[in-house]
Amino acid sequence: MKKRYFILHLILMFYAIGGIFSKKAAMFPFLSLEYLGNYMIVLAILAVYAFFWQKMLKKFPLTAAMANKSVTVIWGIIFGSLFFDEKISIWNVIGAGIIILGICFVAASDKEQEICT
Repeated sequence: MKKRYFILHLILMFYAIGGIFSKKAAMFPFLSLEYLGNYMIVLAILAVYAFFWQKMLKKFPLTAAMANKSVTVIWGIIFGSLFFDEKISIWNVIGAGIIILGICFVAASDKEQEICT
């Protein structure tokens, strides 16, 4: 079970990487070559993500998959700090903790899942 969750979170991390290229695209003039190149990468990431997300939906209850999808917010905080020198505030940390607790509550409500034990 934990291996499936690890794979799910890798897929969600990959999805969150699209945000890096989306933000990079916003740094360039609209429809410039750099802008279009970054958005082409975003579209490629979304296409790959959509394929694997559909595969994962077959292996998880929908409530568990959607609850775990909120982890992309945490990846956004991490990537923002690493790639764009954004500061991580105490509120970001508190919000990330609430997200993790929410995921654990959803996992605990489904007896089949043991991700937070």
